[in-house]
Amino acid sequence: MMQFESLLVMLIVGALAGWLSGKIMAGRGFGLVGNLIVGIVGAFLAGLIFPALGFAVGGGFLASVLHATIGAVILLFLIGLIRKA
Repeated sequence: MMQFESLLVMLIVGALAGWLSGKIMAGRGFGLVGNLIVGIVGAFLAGLIFPALGFAVGGGFLASVLHATIGAVILLFLIGLIRKA
């Protein structure tokens, strides 16, 4: 079972990643709240997919934010492709 502190850190990292990804992918975001949700989902997906691919950026808070931001940017890109289709 995930501890409360781990969940809280994951939410903070995801929210920060969502904000950053909204800045990086200007014009493809969903507003502040939507980007925060995308960041949290992107952080979760990056945590599942990147280790399976052997992709790692290191440990620590900043590495986690970078990892989650990459996942959120990829997610925003994919959502943008689906919205245009």
